Amino acid sequence: MATCSDRCCAGAMALTWNEMEEDNGEMDNYVDIFNKLWEHSENEVVEFKKAETGFDIDELGKYFSALSNEANLRERECGWIVFGVWDKKHEIVGTSFKDGESALNKLKQDMSQHTSDGLIFRDIVPIEVEGKRVLLFKVPASPRNIVMRWKGIAYGRDGESLKPLNQAKQDEIRQQSPLPDWTAQLVPNATIEDLDELALATAKVMFKKVHSSNIPASEIDSWNNEEFLCHSMMMRDGQLTRAAILLLGKPLSIQKIYPAVAQITWTWQDENDIVQDYEHFTIPFILTVDKVLSKIRNVTMRELPGGTLFPDTMKQYDEYTIREVLHNAIAHQDYTLRQRIIFVESPGKLYYENCGTFIPGTIDNVLEHKGPQKHYRNECLCRGMVNFNMIDTVGRGIKKIYTEQRNRFFPMPDYEIDNEHRNVGVTIYGKMIDEKYTDLLKRDTTLTLKECVWLDAVQKHYPITRVAARQLHEKGLIEGRFPHYTISLSVAKMTHQVGHYTKVNGLARNSIRKLILQLALNAGELGFMRKDAFETLQHVYPSDISSDEKLRKIGRLLVSMAKEGLIKKDDNGKQWLITKKGEQELDL
Repeated sequence: MATCSDRCCAGAMALTWNEMEEDNGEMDNYVDIFNKLWEHSENEVVEFKKAETGFDIDELGKYFSALSNEANLRERECGWIVFGVWDKKHEIVGTSFKDGESALNKLKQDMSQHTSDGLIFRDIVPIEVEGKRVLLFKVPASPRNIVMRWKGIAYGRDGESLKPLNQAKQDEIRQQSPLPDWTAQLVPNATIEDLDELALATAKVMFKKVHSSNIPASEIDSWNNEEFLCHSMMMRDGQLTRAAILLLGKPLSIQKIYPAVAQITWTWQDENDIVQDYEHFTIPFILTVDKVLSKIRNVTMRELPGGTLFPDTMKQYDEYTIREVLHNAIAHQDYTLRQRIIFVESPGKLYYENCGTFIPGTIDNVLEHKGPQKHYRNECLCRGMVNFNMIDTVGRGIKKIYTEQRNRFFPMPDYEIDNEHRNVGVTIYGKMIDEKYTDLLKRDTTLTLKECVWLDAVQKHYPITRVAARQLHEKGLIEGRFPHYTISLSVAKMTHQVGHYTKVNGLARNSIRKLILQLALNAGELGFMRKDAFETLQHVYPSDISSDEKLRKIGRLLVSMAKEGLIKKDDNGKQWLITKKGEQELDL
């Protein structure tokens, strides 16, 4: 364990490095950088080599991997490899390695084929020191949660030695969140006076509730404000975090985290999507959520269809669901994008939108994953919201939202994930789309949550995967071919949807054959053409297929009936005529 003096030394070195990296941001005064590197000698993120005439490329790749990983672990922007110096004698010897810009560019290109994600030196810069050529290699820190490898092997430093990176360090890198936590950053000019008193009091009540099983309430009551904020992860090293401002800050304290935007805009739209009312809400978010949700017209619904399987009365929206979705929007908003959280209420549905990529990737990943999510965009903010009983970071929130909608026999939420433009939209339904589907959910209690989600997509005419379709087909719940699926006839009968089923799926093949034979009989010796059959049959085919597809189906059916001897072409090969066999079948 590091001693106090060790930590002080480490802090001094960190200051030197920060200054170096600041210099580096001003178009890199590489001579000054070299002098600072040379002053502090070799360490885990700096490697000096004589390399007077040459150097083994494979060895260089290993050092690249090692310094990249070590820079990541030490939260440094980069590491350095320096050619042309003799560290042991502290002597400048110079190097002729890869002399010339083209040779250095080719080196980058060749090495990039063997590193993780094709990453390579950020810069390779020749400088002159004491009249000799010195070569500086700027090694970027490996990206967060990515271990840098050379030819498939991860390397690290053990003192001055180059060794394969141990498993503990690899795990430490892999468990990192993809991006630094913006909400964990300290706000130097903020004090406790910037926090809302009611928000702080509410946070303490919620904290006691969350930790009632492991921390006595009397102990929490004995903490002063600073101690409480430290225990709830809102304060570190005597300074407030950005998360503290978001959750507990006075409205005016938003200036302390400028230019970030921390605002929720509620809008009420009528049936025609015309805005009838709106209001903006800001921090402290621990109090704001109740104010926003109070705007919702969450009416009590009575006499819902379905008999005793439905409660006599119920709220239009489940309280947990609408609160959880808004909490999620706050927790996972990318505040660096400087945009508001959007909350739109319209008749029968609620729409939420926040900025940022959807970290789990897809909803399927959320519903299928059994353990906690590995990382969050705003780890500090999420931890604070857990401590204040706002969210559950084990990742059950979204899955529970789906389950609650399923238990209410309401449509599943619609997630609109656009990682390219970095926004996530969620629609929560407060009314049934199709009463018959509600009946199905009530009758078949064996359906899994995943199957309910798939059937919900079919109900909304959304695409489903071939795997999902195959499973629903096997259970007799849907029929049709990719990408056009509908509820099956058995389900239609069970839920009294035969009329709707026939409209969507069209008449059975045998019924269509009879219509063609009737058409042929009516046409007599004049015969009929495919366009005549289309005019007769276009309304009996499924409603969701195109006219061209209907024409192709009719054409294939005519050929099939001709092979059976039910119809035939006239002598000119243009008109279809009924045969004796066709007449006999029609009589049947």
